[in-house]
Amino acid sequence: MNASEHGFNPAFNMASIKQAFNEAVERVRMPAPTRLRDLIRQIRAARTAAEERTVVNKECAYIRSTFREEDSVWRCRNIAKLLYIHMLGYPAHFGQLECLKLIASPRFTDKRIGYLGAMLLLDERQDVHLLITNCLKNDLNSLTQFVIGLALCTLGAIASPEMARDLASEVERLMKSPNAYIRKKAALCAFRIIRRVPELMEMFLPATRSLLTEKNHGVLITGVTLITEMCENSVDTLTHFKQIVPNLVRILKNLIHAGYSPEHDVSGVSDPFLQVKILRLLRILGRNDVNASEAMYDILAQVATNTETTKNVGNTILYETVLSIMDIKSESGLRVLAVNILGRFLLNNDKNIRYVALNTLLKTVYVDTSAVQRHRSTILECLKDPDVSIRRRAMELSFALVNSNNIRNMMKELLLFLERADPEFKAQCSSNIVMSAERFSPNKRWHLETLFKVLVAAGNYVRDDVVACTIQLISETQAQQCYAVSALWRALERDTSDKQPLTQVATWCIGEYGDVLLYGPHPDDADALINLTEDEVIDVYQRLLWSQQNTVITKQYTLLSLTKLSTRFQKGNEKIRHIIDTFGSNLHIELQQRGIEFSQLFKKYDHLRPALLERMPPMETARPQANGIIGMVNGEPDIEEDKSNNLEADVVTPDSNALLDLLGTTDLNSSLPSVSAASLSASTPSATNSNDLLDLLGGLDLSSPALASAPSLTQQSPSQLFSPTNTSNFLVDGLLNSATSPTQNEVQSMVVFDKAGLKITFKLERSTDNADLLMINMSAQNLGSTPLTEFLFQAAVPKTFQLQMLSPSGTVIPPAGQVTQVLKVTNIHKASLRMRLRISYTGLAGPVLEQAEVNNFPSLLAQ
Repeated sequence: MNASEHGFNPAFNMASIKQAFNEAVERVRMPAPTRLRDLIRQIRAARTAAEERTVVNKECAYIRSTFREEDSVWRCRNIAKLLYIHMLGYPAHFGQLECLKLIASPRFTDKRIGYLGAMLLLDERQDVHLLITNCLKNDLNSLTQFVIGLALCTLGAIASPEMARDLASEVERLMKSPNAYIRKKAALCAFRIIRRVPELMEMFLPATRSLLTEKNHGVLITGVTLITEMCENSVDTLTHFKQIVPNLVRILKNLIHAGYSPEHDVSGVSDPFLQVKILRLLRILGRNDVNASEAMYDILAQVATNTETTKNVGNTILYETVLSIMDIKSESGLRVLAVNILGRFLLNNDKNIRYVALNTLLKTVYVDTSAVQRHRSTILECLKDPDVSIRRRAMELSFALVNSNNIRNMMKELLLFLERADPEFKAQCSSNIVMSAERFSPNKRWHLETLFKVLVAAGNYVRDDVVACTIQLISETQAQQCYAVSALWRALERDTSDKQPLTQVATWCIGEYGDVLLYGPHPDDADALINLTEDEVIDVYQRLLWSQQNTVITKQYTLLSLTKLSTRFQKGNEKIRHIIDTFGSNLHIELQQRGIEFSQLFKKYDHLRPALLERMPPMETARPQANGIIGMVNGEPDIEEDKSNNLEADVVTPDSNALLDLLGTTDLNSSLPSVSAASLSASTPSATNSNDLLDLLGGLDLSSPALASAPSLTQQSPSQLFSPTNTSNFLVDGLLNSATSPTQNEVQSMVVFDKAGLKITFKLERSTDNADLLMINMSAQNLGSTPLTEFLFQAAVPKTFQLQMLSPSGTVIPPAGQVTQVLKVTNIHKASLRMRLRISYTGLAGPVLEQAEVNNFPSLLAQ
């Protein structure tokens, strides 16, 4: 066998013949080492980890001895064994220099093992890494294409920034080589170099564009990959390559109708890998560009209608097509076609395809809600899927589809889901049902019935915000208080140990309206309780207070409620006083304090008890408008303001020092800015500090009329002072109920937050239909390696603006993933926009809370 069989054609001379003869003699003299396949058999035959380590250590010792003896005859075999040992997780760094010796060898087999070893054993932190640069440069100028290919693969795998700068010109030269094999390898190497050193991108631009005219499949697909990487990393490069859209459309059309090369067909689909890469590149080029988007309308429609859907290969292409349609400036008919494709995915037996469809629809629902609504029944069926991931996405999508027209049917299905849902779903689902009911309830009676069903179905998984919302609604709805107290009493008679929130709401309601429960007039639509006595009510309270299963918070509610009943009932005060006195020596300090203080109301301060425990006034708070806009209308407070303040204890008098302290000012002529915030979803604790929202507002525009947008304020009552929910602040988010968004232009992008692996970007678009409307597409990207859960994005603007925040696409940001949200800002007064941000999430180190202020919005937005 001569060297030409390895791809070499050296000139034969006496020196080379003599060298080959000497190597043959050495092979005869020296015993052959263990072959790689024999080593693999020995390692696999080991019964324990200790036996395996013994075999590996023995072989490593032998390999070390051969390296010391400069055994060049079997070096290639020894490095191959060492690489296998490295793959098993054992240290093999001592073979680095031997890899360099193999790379310098003129034999192709030695170079192949040497370069493989360099890719596995070397990294840019090693000093040996510097020694390989010259070898790579020499092999990049080799006359043999396979040697050049080895050098390009190794350079792409281990190139440091310094090595990439030294050898980039060689790679750029090879991209113009007449050999298609070399051009393909060079394009892939350039792709890796650009990832490591983006500033070298400009060097490869001229050679890259010519790759799209290639007939060779490998060169074409690597060229598309390289252009995609360039466009994703540089706005200027993206603009430069927008001219190639017609070329890409032509290539994709040929793939659909004629096929590129039959050997690359998969399951009857013509070259699916190339189709997917072209579709992805078209999506990047057509994003926020009307002209580029129009050029690809026809081909996207053809791909969507002509692709085979019986195999996963076709589904992959359709999925990329849907992403492209929804990401570019597409027309409504094309978007409907894309949503219908996702609807067909929901009927697929493959759970992965169903999950992908739900995940994509969750992002699409904010673009074309009406098209997604057509598949509502199929989405609701996914709530019964055995896969937990599919159920979660189906639940999030179902809440995004709720509106005033389908609220009754949707809540019926979601309540059924809540009853049988796993515990991990109950908290998020119950809070979302409450938010949806607040926004779209047809009447107060239905609203209360829904809240009671949530308290029963979710049990102890209900958050405190649901308890506070229910109490606030009962307080302000006087016409339904009789129904509420009767229904809650029936629930309280049953065992409620696994329904602590229900017990809290019931005891609060009975404590406020106990007289209505026993003696009050019952409307025709309320079920009157027959033969109910005060002693029966007190006995139930005693059972609740003595139960070991009830929490301390529940007992606090119950104790305060029982104290109030002493002024509601006509008799039984002595029994109530006795029960309260027993808590004066309770082991729990909170209950003991309440027991002692309440006992004083029956003794020293008995004359003050009726006034102190009188019924609370209605806790009226403003509701959000149906379109989700919160703020001022024509300079006056919006009567349909945020219902997020519907809590029991978030109210003080307008001249309260507490409110002024929170605002950081004592000037009553100051004003509060208008507020919009993302809903506190399943990931957000309900009992947060009441000053969180005010902190978020601090420092913004204070030039509007005093306290114009503040919620209605009343004096705190004793029940509020003792309520465990007196620090809650529940912000209600608007769900999108409009069909489509108007056409926008003047797209600008700005990074508003970049810290600890979380990057938040605003894409600003001015509406052509409404000159005062600014669309902000918020994108939160996770650049780290661990997922970010319980993500919440909140924003506040000055009162001169109106801010509407649509629901986010999710609350979990996986590594390299993102969450999106749409903000609509109306600037009627043409003022300069400023915005205060609050970002919270849970990462690897625990909960994180960040704040930021955006003051650098383009001045064009104020025109």
